[in-house]
Amino acid sequence: QVQLMESGGGLVQPGGSLRLSCAASGTIFRIYAMGWYRQAPGKSREMVAAITPGFNTNYLASVKGRFTVSRDNARNTTALQMNNLKPEDSGVYYCNFHIGGARVEEVWGQGTLVTVSE
Repeated sequence: QVQLMESGGGLVQPGGSLRLSCAASGTIFRIYAMGWYRQAPGKSREMVAAITPGFNTNYLASVKGRFTVSRDNARNTTALQMNNLKPEDSGVYYCNFHIGGARVEEVWGQGTLVTVSE
């Protein structure tokens, strides 16, 4: 019954920046990994960044040095700071949480559209 909501997408010029946020609501016991995925039209969904409860991070190679993922365990949120954006970064971005309780499940947000274009 946990739901995720992304925000912060929009239209930005190449070289610009956006900050995406994702907040969880509902009955939450524990949140393990938090991740960000993206999907461009006609392409498969790919993992962009992930962060563990201990703040270890993992990034898609093409975004290293440009994107930074963070989390706030007290607020049950994650953020993806995206700098020096490129047209190939365009797509729908989704957050994903691994949530543990009576059962462990993956929960996805609805997605937020990022368009990098002149």
